[in-house]
Amino acid sequence: MDELSEENKIAKPLFDGLLSVVVPCRDEEEMLPIFKAEFLKAMSEMGNPKFELIFVEDGSSDGTLEILRKMSADDKRVRFISFSRNFGKEAAMYAGLKAARGDFATVMDADLQDPPSLLPEMFDALINGGFDSVAARRKTRDGEPPARTFCAKWFYKILNALSPLKFTEGARDYRLMTRRVLDAVLELPEYNRFTKGIYEWIGFKTKWIEYDNVERPAGSTKWSFFGLAVYSLDALTSFSTIPLAVAAVVGILFCILSSIAIVLLSIRQLIFHNSAYGWTSMICVIFFLSGLQLFCLGMLGQYMSKIYLETKRRPHFIVREKSE
Repeated sequence: MDELSEENKIAKPLFDGLLSVVVPCRDEEEMLPIFKAEFLKAMSEMGNPKFELIFVEDGSSDGTLEILRKMSADDKRVRFISFSRNFGKEAAMYAGLKAARGDFATVMDADLQDPPSLLPEMFDALINGGFDSVAARRKTRDGEPPARTFCAKWFYKILNALSPLKFTEGARDYRLMTRRVLDAVLELPEYNRFTKGIYEWIGFKTKWIEYDNVERPAGSTKWSFFGLAVYSLDALTSFSTIPLAVAAVVGILFCILSSIAIVLLSIRQLIFHNSAYGWTSMICVIFFLSGLQLFCLGMLGQYMSKIYLETKRRPHFIVREKSE
């Protein structure tokens, strides 16, 4: 009798309802079979609950789409959305979350750097801990280039210093959320998306789970250093207007300093005569101030470009094909 009770306990799913798993992927033909095997392993450990895998193919140039077609034909729990071109990870996540039909939803990378093995712990915290969402963060960045680790660390320091929201260092897009949180995320249809910031903006009670960095078992990352730098700038300007205020303050400060310098140099010229010289130093000052002006104009232009893109009201993505 005890053995039967134990078997029933193991067979019972960890949660009731449907789990929607959004997986953005681009050129991941090597990783897709590995990811699905690891995910199914995690589901079996959770008592095989109901789920749907929503792969969002973001303009791949390899055989990713062919693999997704086959996976969807073989397993009705697998769905896919294929874009007409590469629209970016943010658009892919938004498309997948819009298509999610579950009572719970999560976003996971296909490279297994968001370990499916964390799902049991995340569900336990969500259901038994009274949380609205459970998010994952890397506590280490072992295996990454030192330069990228250094820049990531300072990115979060600068972002937290300039934004009224507080961002957790090492945060991933990997987050298990209830339907209520998912609906709140979808209520923000802005074109310039930074999902980590949207998570923080909508609020809700969130628990953080830490884990060591996991290197992808196959394939290579699609993020270049330049791409990450541009993404960081988008993140900064999406959730903070302080850079505009800083540019204004710096401009006022230099106006005051230049006015004082003009007065002092005029007095010096009247007293000592021919004392205002130094062509080289003057050129250096001009170059410095010109660079500062261009920086401030560039910062202003960054915000104006976001306004420009928002007012166009273009779709976030265009679907070429989907499993339905």
